[in-house]
Amino acid sequence: MVWKRNTRKRRRVIELHPDEILLDVHNLPEFDRQQFEGRMEQPIAKRSFKVLLGVMVVAGMFFLGRLGVLQIAKSAYYETRSEQNSLNHVDIIADRGVVYDRNGVLLAWNTPGNDVAPTFRNYITQGGFASLLGYVSYPAKDSRGNFWQTSIIGKDGIEKQFNTDLSGQNGTQLIETNVGGTTLSEGVLQDPIPGKNISLSVDSQVQETLYNGIQALAQQSGYVGGAGAIMNIQTGELIAMTSYPQYDENVLSTGKDTTLINSYLQSSARPFLNRMTDGLYTPGSIVKPFLALAALHEGVIDPATVLHTTGELRVPNPYVPGQYTIFKDNANHGDINMAQAIAVSSDAYFYEIGGGFGNQPGLGIANIDKYTDLFGIGKKTGINYSGELTGVVPSIAWKAKNFPNDPTWHIGDTYHTAIGQYGFQVTPMQMLRAVGGIASRGTLVTPTILKSVDGKPVGPTVHLPFTEAEYSAVFDGMHMDTMPGGTAANLQNTAFNVAAKTGTAQINNNTRVNSWVEGFFPLEHPRYAFIILMENGPNISSGAKNAMKPVIDLYAANPNLLTE
Repeated sequence: MVWKRNTRKRRRVIELHPDEILLDVHNLPEFDRQQFEGRMEQPIAKRSFKVLLGVMVVAGMFFLGRLGVLQIAKSAYYETRSEQNSLNHVDIIADRGVVYDRNGVLLAWNTPGNDVAPTFRNYITQGGFASLLGYVSYPAKDSRGNFWQTSIIGKDGIEKQFNTDLSGQNGTQLIETNVGGTTLSEGVLQDPIPGKNISLSVDSQVQETLYNGIQALAQQSGYVGGAGAIMNIQTGELIAMTSYPQYDENVLSTGKDTTLINSYLQSSARPFLNRMTDGLYTPGSIVKPFLALAALHEGVIDPATVLHTTGELRVPNPYVPGQYTIFKDNANHGDINMAQAIAVSSDAYFYEIGGGFGNQPGLGIANIDKYTDLFGIGKKTGINYSGELTGVVPSIAWKAKNFPNDPTWHIGDTYHTAIGQYGFQVTPMQMLRAVGGIASRGTLVTPTILKSVDGKPVGPTVHLPFTEAEYSAVFDGMHMDTMPGGTAANLQNTAFNVAAKTGTAQINNNTRVNSWVEGFFPLEHPRYAFIILMENGPNISSGAKNAMKPVIDLYAANPNLLTE
């Protein structure tokens, strides 16, 4: 059989893709190839699945191996470590803010501490700042070394008043320790935020001079204590504020010298008392300039009114004819006008304009209350400092409440109130603000211990209703008080004129005295008001004016201080 070769050619078979079957050839040019139009999705290759599966198997074997090591091979090690080691969140004590005076002098700052106190607080060593700055309580640990007090806390003065600003915010640290207390690892979870720095209004040089003057007078003349301040009458900034005696801030902060601390607590001189704001005292004759303004404004007197004084005021007893109640003056001043009465501090003159006598009308107790209230006497000043007290200005209602066995108001009560006696009680800060209102000719500012940023009053102001002529008459009397023959003549100096008024208040059944001086300077263009109280001295004591003299001398020798 003859085989024939098949000569028919094989045809190449070309497969058609499904998308080519379905394509409308007329639309081919319009496909958006960037958006994958006209393309068919391709399935993932089986090889890719195999590779991924292999990677997962290897990773799983690695983790199983590590788990075996942790759970089996080293289980005893990690069990012991977990029992013996501990993780603690520890506070990182924030640095406390620094306190400066108005010129950038450091008053309170920090130095590195130790485990007992993360930082130590340091205070300026020159006198007069303890009651102003206060002291702190340091962070404290329990017997296991853990902090139960986790911040530095201000306990008095500026440290207490501005504690929130000064404290800042603690950070947090994570520490791992073993059973022996050895640190194995540590890391900061949150950084601490330092406290804010504060600039006070005080001038450290003026502060020291004022304190030294008060301290020296107290020690020389037998006063139990004293206080003083100087205020910018335009802004209310306190250029100085101090109280005597003082305590040691560092001793109180550490709490170690218990003997000295106990002596502070038991001292009759009360070193913890800031007498400027926390002490109430009988003002005596320093109320007379305010009574003079009131009498002028009410038309009771004019600057030229002359009253005849004889050294006493004899008031007929309404119940016993022919008998008199006698109100003593400090001397027989004869015929004097208002300015002269201020300068020589005539009690008889102010008895008459306060309560009236013969043909001379008086203000009466209601007007005395009204005008002392206008000046903020017997009220809080609003100073940004803790512990301020109010006070007492005697009134009919006050007597009825406090003297139920003798509630009737008598003319003698008015007389004694008019010279700052009877139940009168004020703080030195109130009197400083009030005399500043006279010095500024009518603006009561709010005292502040913080430096003014823009030279403007920090707190609210009150405007008083008196005229320029009325202020000028009182200015004359207070200036005369610093001239020869005046009760504050020692404050006279060649650099500038000073206006002042002294006062002596009888206490302890007239066996002891509080001595005062208030005033302002320079007279022609007043900028600063001042007050000094010397507390509880013998009747023969030198007056508070002597404690003010070193300050006046400081300003006279340094004219630049008058413009700060």
